[in-house]
Amino acid sequence: MSDRILKEMRNKIRNREYIMTIHGEEEMDNDSLSIYDIEHCILTGKILERQKDKATAELKYRVNGKSLSGSEVEVVAKLSPTGKLVIITVYVP
Repeated sequence: MSDRILKEMRNKIRNREYIMTIHGEEEMDNDSLSIYDIEHCILTGKILERQKDKATAELKYRVNGKSLSGSEVEVVAKLSPTGKLVIITVYVP
């Protein structure tokens, strides 16, 4: 199942069918990451776990991968009902 989800997430990145939350943008800036680092993480990474949001019961996924410089990055994202990939937060573990 996670292979199918990861493939769909990668297609959303390739087709620019994603949005970054304000929180995600703030965390990206705090860790000196670019949007290209986040894209690279999802395109080359793997899903570590599936989480269920307590408030909305939506599924979200924690993806571990590499930035363009090769440092480790994690992204938490979900597939929205509108068909977009929503990048919730990003961080350097």
